[in-house]
Amino acid sequence: MPRSPRFDLAYVPQHIIQRGHDGCACFYGHADYRTYLVQLLHASSRWDCAVHAYVLMPNHVHLLVTPSHVGALAHMMQCIGRNYVSYFNTIYHRSGTLWEGRFKSCLVGSDYLLVCQRYIELNPVRAGLAGEPSAYAWSSHACHALGVPDPVIAPHAEYAALGSYSEQRMRAYRQLFEVDIEQDVLRDIRTYIQQQRALGSPAFQTRVEQVLGRYARARPAHRPRKQQMFQ
Repeated sequence: MPRSPRFDLAYVPQHIIQRGHDGCACFYGHADYRTYLVQLLHASSRWDCAVHAYVLMPNHVHLLVTPSHVGALAHMMQCIGRNYVSYFNTIYHRSGTLWEGRFKSCLVGSDYLLVCQRYIELNPVRAGLAGEPSAYAWSSHACHALGVPDPVIAPHAEYAALGSYSEQRMRAYRQLFEVDIEQDVLRDIRTYIQQQRALGSPAFQTRVEQVLGRYARARPAHRPRKQQMFQ
């Protein structure tokens, strides 16, 4: 059965996750993380994709990216995958795949943009790898919250709208992390990336459905059982 085409629209952000094959590590040392970021910078520039947020976890990667045209994101990820896997296999004397199949992605509406960005940058905290997001070296949090230069990052308009100057934006962004992401929102983020649909307001989802001609909302986790018929 052929795979369904991805939800893909120009200038609409996408949340991306790519996991190591069978949950295995895809980064072992600092050089690996740095190499991946170099490849991310190169590929995003080549394919004209704006990277708004990222976190590199030991066995998976989260990205928040806006492509400039349909198909750009897939090309970017293929470019990263090809070059990084070649590096990784050479360094660690291995062969074969590194990633668990195709990357997963979902469209993200503007009303979910910053909460999705927080979700990504809070990954190390949820995983117990850091006490706070600023303590984890391999994410975009230091750029957004502390102003640390990061050539990979192109801030989204929703982040820019937090303030009229950098200190104001960083302060407002740090304040967002003082409140936990609600459990139902966490569930929505996870469900939509798993089902690879369109995370956002009903109006956003309707617009996506009209443009792509496909159902964009998450489906129930389990189909309801058919009612038993008695004769």
